[in-house]
Amino acid sequence: MTTVVALGGNALTRAGESGTAAQQLRNLRESLPALTSLLEDSRLVVTHGNGPQVGQMLRRHERAADEVPPHPLWLAVAETQAEIGALIESELRALSDRPVACILTHVVVAEDDPAFAAPTKPIGPFYSGEEAEALERDRGWTLVSDAGRGYRRVVPSPAPLEIVELPAIRTLVEAGTIAIACGGGGIPVTRRDGRLRGVDAVIDKDRASALLATALGAERLVVLTDVDALYRDFGTPSARPLAELAADEAAAMLAGLAEGSMRPKLEAAATFVRDAGGEVVITSASALEAALEGSAGTWIRP
Repeated sequence: MTTVVALGGNALTRAGESGTAAQQLRNLRESLPALTSLLEDSRLVVTHGNGPQVGQMLRRHERAADEVPPHPLWLAVAETQAEIGALIESELRALSDRPVACILTHVVVAEDDPAFAAPTKPIGPFYSGEEAEALERDRGWTLVSDAGRGYRRVVPSPAPLEIVELPAIRTLVEAGTIAIACGGGGIPVTRRDGRLRGVDAVIDKDRASALLATALGAERLVVLTDVDALYRDFGTPSARPLAELAADEAAAMLAGLAEGSMRPKLEAAATFVRDAGGEVVITSASALEAALEGSAGTWIRP
């Protein structure tokens, strides 16, 4: 069986943490052992988010901009892919005798994706109103007020269409190597004149993971987050976990979910089940073993 595991952000950085390398390693050492049964029983690909890490990278760029030219966003995604991939690879090697390889992954998006006309994904540090006006004027950025905390840059989040390194990832997986790929949703690129061209955008990690799982012919997508299951009426006294959903039920729930909630995960799950006919479990790392035994998590099936 081929399994794609999408690690949530809490596998690396948790609330109240600054995101040091030592903190990220400690968190991975707590989270990754949950994959033990998958490490031996499945052909395995691990994907991951990079939101906090990209934010920190951009802050470094801004603070040092007078001395060192800042990198564009798509290169910051590449940098954090390598950074996080190195941490995950070192920890997975300690858990399994199988070879592990991190693949820097480019993901193609459409130049005319509607997301480019309506940036919505907040990234990077907060700015004052005066700084925001200067950045919009001098760099062409789009900045929006964020909950009274200042102004933040927002960037497009286009749909992933093609995973450039798919043949290499497939070769690794078929050879028994644990592959780490599509970090942060992938390095966003477009194709033009036979070349890949980086674009300043971020791709949703769960959507890219679903695309990768479908392209690999995976039978299972595991989405790890900070809750043990999806809940109906989450955050209310009547909240109850949803043990199982059909793909059409999952799709029907999307209308009632806010963009920044579990919506991307549920959308990715429904898409993978519909397109690939596989199954998805959404759960936490601590509940994964129980979920794989069928006693926890939310399972989404055709």
